[in-house]
Amino acid sequence: MKYLEFTFRTVPCTEIVNDVLSGVLGEAGFESFVEQTDGITAYIQKELYNESLLKEALADFPLPDTQIEYNFIEAEDKDWNEEWEKNFFQPIVIGDRCVIHSTFHNDVPQAEYDIVINPQMAFGTGHHETTSLIIGELLDSDLQGKALLDMGCGTSILAILARMRGASPCTAIDIDEWCVRNSLENIELNGVDNIAVSQGDASSLESKGPFDMVIANINRNILLADMKHYIARMNPGAELLMSGFYIDDIPVIREEAERNGLHFVHHREKNRWAAVKFQK
Repeated sequence: MKYLEFTFRTVPCTEIVNDVLSGVLGEAGFESFVEQTDGITAYIQKELYNESLLKEALADFPLPDTQIEYNFIEAEDKDWNEEWEKNFFQPIVIGDRCVIHSTFHNDVPQAEYDIVINPQMAFGTGHHETTSLIIGELLDSDLQGKALLDMGCGTSILAILARMRGASPCTAIDIDEWCVRNSLENIELNGVDNIAVSQGDASSLESKGPFDMVIANINRNILLADMKHYIARMNPGAELLMSGFYIDDIPVIREEAERNGLHFVHHREKNRWAAVKFQK
């Protein structure tokens, strides 16, 4: 699968600007982001790139007085584990409860849940606010014996943590072939079982489930379009955890969820990113 590598330069270059840009690009089909000193590097599948959609998204950028320039090249085939080892992926420690690291990390702190991730691309290592927000929800939830769906699973870090906390059976689905392969590798690395991984979108859910908990960490537009498919496969009383959007998007997410029969429980936020919890 071929990827395009985009370099976006932002003025001013701040954490808020780059976070908002990542969200805007996510809605335009970009899948992974790496912060740089003058902006971000972002990746998109070559066949999914739409120049008009990107220009429209940047023209409607929500932060005023922000300048964004970009160029792109076709991403070369790389050993992405080596790239992360050299440049990006540092261990993540969440209190004394969860540590996320790769096989090349030494002196990793002890924690209740130790998760090994070897990303083949910059998908879902736990560094992004939306992933850490969902991790916090999973650590605070009773998952024992619950059938769980990780929709848009990326590296399957969330499904792996859920399985470690007793969720069973677990289902992990992603539209991207890279993610499916990387998920299978990470599941094997962590020695967990009973996680079924498949490639597909929300239309593939018709024959799966039902579920007691659904996780969907994607982006606002996909969540709004696909939420009804998640809810259709949820048991009565099941919970839906969603992230991948900003706190300003909570009202429209909540409206769609309640229109489909869900009850709003609460939300979490971190650096303007949000995660929401609903119950059927």
